[in-house]
Order: sequence, then C-alpha cells, then structure tokens
Amino acid sequence: MSEAATLAAQTDRTAIVDLIYRYCRSVDRLDIALGHSIWHEDGWADYGADVYQGPGKGVIDLICAQHLHTLHHSHQISNIVIALNGDRAGSEAYCTASLRIEREGGVQQITVWNRYVDQWEKRAGRWGLVKRLTIRDFDEIRAVSEMQRHDRGRRDRADASYEVLGAIPKPWIPCCRGAR
Repeated sequence: MSEAATLAAQTDRTAIVDLIYRYCRSVDRLDIALGHSIWHEDGWADYGADVYQGPGKGVIDLICAQHLHTLHHSHQISNIVIALNGDRAGSEAYCTASLRIEREGGVQQITVWNRYVDQWEKRAGRWGLVKRLTIRDFDEIRAVSEMQRHDRGRRDRADASYEVLGAIPKPWIPCCRGAR
C-alpha cells in the first residue's frame, strides 16, 4: 500500500471512530442534532425487536427521550475494529452503558454491555452510518449507594465540554490559580 493510500485509510478510520464516539456523546448530552449527524438519511437501526428497529435518526430520538427519565447515564466505547473497502466500511465497537434511576425507594444502576456492528458509507466525502445492529451481550440492574452528589455534569449544551470542544469561544475561566 502506498503512503498516500495508507494515509487515506487512516483518515477514514479516524473519521469513523470519531462518529462512533459522537454517538455516545449525543445520547449522554441529549444532543439530538449531533446524534442525527452520524447517520445517512436512509440509515437503519436494529436494536432488537423489543427495543427499536427503524430509521437511524429515530433511535436517537428514542434513546434521548428515555434518558430524560434517568438520573445519570454514561456510555463508553472500546475495542473498535474497522474493515475498509473503498467508500464502504464495517465496524464492531464494544459499548458499556451505565444508567442511574430512582426505583423502589432508592437509586439503582442499569449496566448494559453490547456491541455495535455497523455498516458505513462515504458519500460526497462524508462518512455516515448506513446500518447499525446492536448485540446485547449481557446486562444487569442493581441497587447502589452513591458516594457523593453528582451535579457538575449537564445533560445538555450547557455542559462545560461544549465550551472547550467549540475551541473555547467564551472567556476561559482557569480551573486553578496560575493556569492559562
């Protein structure tokens, strides 16, 4: 493979990985527009007959609506494998989703371990998700005792991460004395 082809393949892989991460960010920040942006218009999501099967953008709407009923939620991605074939690609990514809910007079945590088996296409120079098959490997729900109050993070665009990921457009407030 030539140096130019190697660089192009790495650029494509990086773009796909970024989209996978943006999916998790979108559902954790309840950022529907961001979640919609990872899909091509004709994208299809299959999260199983008991969860959701339909247009890709619709699963973002559903998940964000469901997350409004939780106290906290966090999605992590790992073990991403990507196979490129020109302007098409396949990927597998492991996802751990942890959600906190109030139930039966206390706080409970739902944890789901699943895999996203995705089909991607590059159209007009932009990678987008064409089909996602979600495979739930296992899950659990259990009572938890929180160690502290979790109130610094936000589940919307007021979260501090939007400022720094937007190249810090607002006046920067350093976290500690002497920081710039």
